[in-house]
Amino acid sequence: MDAYDKGSDARHGQDGPGGPAGPDRPDGEADSAETTAPETDGAPEAAGAREAAGAPGVAGAREAAGVPEAAGAHEADVPEAAGVPEVARAEAAGAPEAAGAVRAAPPGTAQPPAPRTGVAALSPRYQVGAVVALAVVAVAVCAHIGMVFLHLAPSNTLTKQHGDVVDEWVFPEFEQNWKLFAPNPLQQNVSVQVRAEVSTADGEIRTTGWYDLSAEDGRAIDGNPLPSHTQQNELRRAWDFFVASHDSDDRPVGLRGTLSETYLRRIALLRLDRDGAAGPGGAVERVQYRSRTTNVEPPPWSGEKVSDRPTVRELPWWSVSAETRGAKSGRDGQAAREGGAA
Repeated sequence: MDAYDKGSDARHGQDGPGGPAGPDRPDGEADSAETTAPETDGAPEAAGAREAAGAPGVAGAREAAGVPEAAGAHEADVPEAAGVPEVARAEAAGAPEAAGAVRAAPPGTAQPPAPRTGVAALSPRYQVGAVVALAVVAVAVCAHIGMVFLHLAPSNTLTKQHGDVVDEWVFPEFEQNWKLFAPNPLQQNVSVQVRAEVSTADGEIRTTGWYDLSAEDGRAIDGNPLPSHTQQNELRRAWDFFVASHDSDDRPVGLRGTLSETYLRRIALLRLDRDGAAGPGGAVERVQYRSRTTNVEPPPWSGEKVSDRPTVRELPWWSVSAETRGAKSGRDGQAAREGGAA
């Protein structure tokens, strides 16, 4: 039959595997291969055709490229394509472990409870004790802060009615003042001096000259890069303590006034002994303090006028022997001494 006969039953197409049957390919085989192939254009069928033909599918291509399957894939999900080795399928099934995925605990497995720490780890009885202790500490701290605030605050109704209670709480351990932040700092020079009555070795009584204790402290501080706290503040604070606890007639106000006198007497004995005021074989019998206050001259541009005359405050004699015997005041000791002499 003529090959170009239009009426023949031969299929027309390009020469090749799908073309006309050649001498080695009978018509029956060609028609059978073409008629059995699915006549759909979808990609899955094409992939299946490639797998049936011995070519690896999508999963095999990813295995060949070294790309692991998605996390959670199991061995049953790995396509068993023709030509894919069993080892490759096993590696694909183990991809989640290789990628670092954490397997969930089997259902029904109980997780151990987290250990308790801090107060929660204590027994109920100790928890109650800890709460009570914290409450007591909080109340004490609040009370202390309130007392210090009332001590530093300006005069008000509470301080007028309960000032004694506030002072008993604050003094002497928690004393506070605003001198460091005062808007008007001290504008006076105060010099504290002392002298003594000394009984000599031959039984005579003599009176020493005035020892300027403030000047001695000033000389010790001048040029000293690290002066002691005693040299800077002992005498100054002791004198301020005395002035604040005595009235204008030098009478002590309460127990603090008597305590300030005792403190000043002991400072006088230490300083006089260091200066050798009693001499060989002598003993200090009485001491007397005085202060000399001078206003600091204001700068020329201020226009302020102040007096340049010093103000002297001289205290009565205090008996040292009476102080050593525990007398409350040097004035009482002096009166007892004068009564004994009479």
